[in-house]
Amino acid sequence: MIIVAGWLKVDAEDRDRYVAECVTVVEQARTATGCLDFTIAADPIAPDRVNVYERWETDADVERFRGSGPDAEQTAQVRDAEVKRYRISATEDA
Repeated sequence: MIIVAGWLKVDAEDRDRYVAECVTVVEQARTATGCLDFTIAADPIAPDRVNVYERWETDADVERFRGSGPDAEQTAQVRDAEVKRYRISATEDA
């Protein structure tokens, strides 16, 4: 299992619009082969932060979905980012 998680920073006054513009990406991801979960959400505390969480079955599934990548306008809005890929070898109920 692969988890992609982290945060993006955008201008605070543009954050809600940025998240709204990502709805189509979230819808596409959630129907993609191997996607177990996918969300892009406004942080409840930091007005310029967007939280990213994805859970995939395999690296190949992530790469297949990533093929198109974000459009140039979305990329231009990101001021800073820290998003990492984690390879999970086992899971258990919490």
